[in-house]
Amino acid sequence: MKEKKLGLMSLILMIFTSVYGFNNIPRSYYLMGYAAIPWFVIAGILFFIPFAFMVAEFGSAFRHETGGMYSWMCKSVGPKYAFIGTFMWYTSYVLWMVNVSSGIWVPVSNIIFGEDCTSNWSLFGSEFLSGSRLLGIMAVLFFIFITYFDAKGIDKISKVTSVGGTAVLAINIMVVVGSVVMIIARHGQLEQPFQGFESLKTPLNVAYQGSPIMILSFIVYALFAYGGIEAVGGLVDKTENPKKNFPKGIVTAAMVIVVGYALLIMLVGSFTNYSEILGTDSITLGNVSYVIMSNFAAAFGKAFGASAATQVALAHGFARVYALIMLLALMGALFTLVYSPLKQLIDGTPKELWPGKMGEIAEDGMPKNAMWVQCTIVCVMVLLVSFGGDTMQQFFLILTAMVNVGMTVPYMFISFAFPKFKKMEGIDRSFVVYKTQKSANFWGYVVTLTLLLANTFAIIQPALDGDIKTTFWSLSGPVIFGLVAWIIYTRYEKRVANGKIASEDVEETVAEAE
Repeated sequence: MKEKKLGLMSLILMIFTSVYGFNNIPRSYYLMGYAAIPWFVIAGILFFIPFAFMVAEFGSAFRHETGGMYSWMCKSVGPKYAFIGTFMWYTSYVLWMVNVSSGIWVPVSNIIFGEDCTSNWSLFGSEFLSGSRLLGIMAVLFFIFITYFDAKGIDKISKVTSVGGTAVLAINIMVVVGSVVMIIARHGQLEQPFQGFESLKTPLNVAYQGSPIMILSFIVYALFAYGGIEAVGGLVDKTENPKKNFPKGIVTAAMVIVVGYALLIMLVGSFTNYSEILGTDSITLGNVSYVIMSNFAAAFGKAFGASAATQVALAHGFARVYALIMLLALMGALFTLVYSPLKQLIDGTPKELWPGKMGEIAEDGMPKNAMWVQCTIVCVMVLLVSFGGDTMQQFFLILTAMVNVGMTVPYMFISFAFPKFKKMEGIDRSFVVYKTQKSANFWGYVVTLTLLLANTFAIIQPALDGDIKTTFWSLSGPVIFGLVAWIIYTRYEKRVANGKIASEDVEETVAEAE
């Protein structure tokens, strides 16, 4: 039976759903206001589009390999480089788990109370076990619960919670339509006035004003918003007429995503006055989405003459609905991502590479031993960050910074490997975007440099403002996990050299594992 190929429209939709994240919009507006928009465009040009084409070329040339990005880097550069890059890609999900297991209590609070009260929560009235510390303890218990159910192979709950993904799409449409209706009802007036170039140049957030490095550090948020594009590599050969449709699909999807982000940031400003709604210390990167969505409902009521009491009721009601949708989406993602990236990493590498019984996959396909090691690491990191003595605002800032840096650093390994991949001979290059070695070198190094500079600014900026803790945690993820990957692989090489593992050399063993 002939496999059905993706048409241009289906391809664009698949790229869109892999990359676009609604949560990036309220967070970007909170950090920069309208001034976030140009950085999304810059990140799209310098990273998203050229990187997507690289991933497409890799995916097409190595379409028969099962190891994904590990295979690409292994064959282009070498197994050790590939393992470190892939291990850092996997650990970015570990950082994401640290963030989500701590932040998931914000939607829970919104569902119960109609607003975020987590900063006021305490255990038995204890001041010590309150705020970020209590969230840390709750996050640990919650993550153990998720791991326990996943290790049992009970992943069916993720199918139920995938409803959240469809509902998030509905929220996007609701915000666009609702905002346009409000603008018409107010005769074109925006809650946050837009003053052309000045608004695009000057951040609304006081912390970002007059600080070029702070503004440059924001590009990591924009780069992170384009994350997930590496999943597109396997779609080249599933596309109708890929030489024509794939480049067209990527460029169209990129433009839709860039315009989508820019338009929705503008629309958030149409119903959110920055100083009135977001100018308080109670707003964090963890709860800003819920604050903005509550305000959306209140502003809608206000635009049509609702009383103050009705506006509050609308705000609390919509906060509960939005929080339930986000909770379902996050739960679904967690149940899947607790085992999926780990399984991909272990499946793609030799079993002997892993210490003890970590490399074993159970009969039901779950890497159970490795999942409990992962659970321990996540729990320790959550407790270290949450008991660091920070305000809730700082707590969520640190968690978000760790994830943004952790998820964008591994992309540097892929873009840096691309010029070497282009020099390879004897491989099927049925799909080519970069026609010459010179263009491959240029864009490979432009993307790598963009990622390097953005992450450097994001890491050093807090320290320049005296916030050593955020800099430490942002840097710690990539450095510690990169070092762990190097140690694991070096130990494996020594065991091969000493004859403790079967006589094949490292490259052959890796090739077998694929």
